[in-house]
Amino acid sequence: MQETRLDIARIRAARQAIAPIFLDTPLYRCEALEPGLGCAVSLKLETVNPIRSFKARGTEIIASDLAASGQRAVVCASAGNLGQALAWSGRSRGLDVTVVASRSAPAVKLERIRALGASLELVDGDYDTACARAAAIARHRGIRRVEDSVDVETCDGAATIGMELVSGAHRFDAVLVALGTGALASGVGYAVKTLAPEIEVICVQPAGAPAMTRSWHERRVITTDTTDTIADGVAGRIPNPDALWDLLVVADDAVLVQESSIIAGMRMLLDHAGLVVEPSAALGIAAILEDRERFAGRHVATILCGSNVDMDAYHSWVGATPVGAVAVDVRDPYQG
Repeated sequence: MQETRLDIARIRAARQAIAPIFLDTPLYRCEALEPGLGCAVSLKLETVNPIRSFKARGTEIIASDLAASGQRAVVCASAGNLGQALAWSGRSRGLDVTVVASRSAPAVKLERIRALGASLELVDGDYDTACARAAAIARHRGIRRVEDSVDVETCDGAATIGMELVSGAHRFDAVLVALGTGALASGVGYAVKTLAPEIEVICVQPAGAPAMTRSWHERRVITTDTTDTIADGVAGRIPNPDALWDLLVVADDAVLVQESSIIAGMRMLLDHAGLVVEPSAALGIAAILEDRERFAGRHVATILCGSNVDMDAYHSWVGATPVGAVAVDVRDPYQG
C-alpha cells in the first residue's frame, strides 16, 4: 500500500488513550434487514456511548495529548458531533473547550455541547463558515484548533473502528463507510486495507453534498458552493487535500446516494433493527438500496456512526416511531 498519514503501530498505541466506553462497540449480523437488501448485513454500532457517535475516539487522543503537554484550551468547528466529543474529552481533562457551529445545526447537538460544559459560539452559515471562525479564534487566542480529518488523530481514532471490524469472527466482502471530511472513511479504510486488504472499502456520500466524492473520482480537490442534504454530519463543501490523498490510497470506490434512499435506510434501521439513527449513519444502507445487484449474495458491514438526531425532524422523515423501536440514550456516567 502507498504511503498515507496513518500508521498501524501508532493506531494500536492510540487505543490506550481512548476511554474504554468508546471501544469495542457492538458488531452483529442483522438478519432482519437482509430480505429487503438482498445481502448479509452486519452493523457496527458507534452510537452506544455517552455522546452517541464515533467522534470521541479521535478527541480522546487529542485531549489526552493536550493535557499531557500542559495546554489548557482548545477550539473546534463542528456540525454537532465533533463538538460534543471534544467537550466530553476535554471536560474530564480540565480543558477549556470552545465549539463553533452553525445556527442551523440540530438543536439536540447544540444543547448537548452546552450541557457538557463547552463554550458554544454560533455563526450564520454552514460548517465551512464555522471552520473559518474557529481558525480565527485559534489564531487570536494562540490555542490548538481541532479539525476533523486535518488532525490525523481524528483519523487514528476512526481507524480503531476498522481494527475492531477485522479482528472479530465475521469475515466481510465489503465495508460501507459514511464520507464527509474523510476522517472516518480514511481511518477505517486504512485499518481494513492494512489488516484485511481483500475487503472492499466503499465510501458513501449524499448527492446533495458531493465534494469529497467528486474529488476522489477526479483525483484533485473539488469544492462546491452549497450543500443540500439532511445528512448534516457529512455536509462539507471544501475537502481537505491530505484526507483526499489518504482516501485515494485506501478506498476502492466512492458513491453518491439520493435523499430518498437515506430516508429509506433510516426507516429500515428503525423497522428491522429497532434503531434510531441520524441520516449520516444510514448512508451505507442507502448505498445497498440503490445498487442491490452489486451487493447481492455478499456480506457487507456498515458503520452506524451517530444517533444525535432532532426527533421532530426524524418523525417528519420516517414517520411515527413504531411500538418496540429503541432510541439508544446512554447517560454520561462521568462527572469529571
